[in-house]
Amino acid sequence: MILCEWRDFSTDTETYTLNVFENNVGDEFEAMMVEDGQEIPSFIWTVNHVVIIKQNARMYKDISFVKIPRNPVCE
Repeated sequence: MILCEWRDFSTDTETYTLNVFENNVGDEFEAMMVEDGQEIPSFIWTVNHVVIIKQNARMYKDISFVKIPRNPVCE
């Protein structure tokens, strides 16, 4: 489901609020995609990027952000 309003989510090590997320990626939130039965979004759209949320599980449930430009400039 695509949400146009921010929904806080947590890993074992951190809670992601709107301010924490925007500071981490350096861009402004627009929407997020949360799949059924999941608490952590799969994708987050910002003004300039699509952010893929990669879940990592070693000893703790953790995530990383992969930023892809939304409108790359081709020359």
